[in-house]
Amino acid sequence: MKAMTGAAISGSAKAGRGRGDFWKTAFRNRYLYLMSLPFVVWVFVFSYYPLWGWLMAFQNFKPGRSIFEQDWVGFGQFQKLFADDMFYQVLRNTLAMSALGLVATFTFPIVFALLINEVRQMFFKRFVQTVSYLPHFVSWAVAASIVTKMLSTENGAVNDILMGLGIIDQPIQFMAQGHLFWGIVTLSDVWKETGWNAIIYLAAITGISGELYEAARVDGASRLRQIWHITLPGIRSTIIVLMILSIGHLISIGFEKQMLLGNNLVLDYSQVLDLYSLQYGLQMSRYSFGVAVNIFNSVVSLILLFAANGLFKRITKESIM
Repeated sequence: MKAMTGAAISGSAKAGRGRGDFWKTAFRNRYLYLMSLPFVVWVFVFSYYPLWGWLMAFQNFKPGRSIFEQDWVGFGQFQKLFADDMFYQVLRNTLAMSALGLVATFTFPIVFALLINEVRQMFFKRFVQTVSYLPHFVSWAVAASIVTKMLSTENGAVNDILMGLGIIDQPIQFMAQGHLFWGIVTLSDVWKETGWNAIIYLAAITGISGELYEAARVDGASRLRQIWHITLPGIRSTIIVLMILSIGHLISIGFEKQMLLGNNLVLDYSQVLDLYSLQYGLQMSRYSFGVAVNIFNSVVSLILLFAANGLFKRITKESIM
């Protein structure tokens, strides 16, 4: 009995010390917490607080009524969603462009970062990095105009080059052919984001010890061998984490690229879930239907994130949680 009492007292003392240590640590780092407070408030206001609006997906929402005066329809909006043939076409487009974008915009930055890292002339290296970053800061409204002009049948650079090389006899209407739309969007995204996405890989590469490269050179390893056996394993954790996050956002690709590059001739290939929610939800005053589409998008993204995290954790023993 005395032993049990002593153990209880000891446990209480440890808990008390733990709480005391927590408050001491919190007080010592109070300025860091205060610095992070605006970002916590921002996340709460713009990411968590709006979630109450998901209730609209289970109602026949009418503006001007309070939340308790709305007509509740349960999963009626989701039944309409899954019964709509357009939804499956939009889902196909979303998954196709997401998969192409995932492969392209994930592979090219890694290759680009590896190539930049091998450049020894610092002026040329910085020049290439700067030029590759610039498209990221251009809005999609401007980028879409540039892409459309480059692919135009009238003085478009791509058609002029292809005709000059004798590959084609007459200009190709790239923007009017639906089966080309997915590739155009993917290549446009690669051009715009490769340089920016490569930054994090370049940062990870700089964290690799130079002694490993020196030892490899002493052993006679070529640059290609050094990349394969040192650089890529050194940034593997970064690659896996970004891959998991990218899979989690697989169907959350936005709608700016598709809306600005698309037209009525490629409508069957350009519509994605976010654009579908905007056009068939908000613009038609079907607010509850639009929210249902967004909930489907979010739930699928969450499932993909956990599935990808579990798969990589099982295979590579690395994960984000």
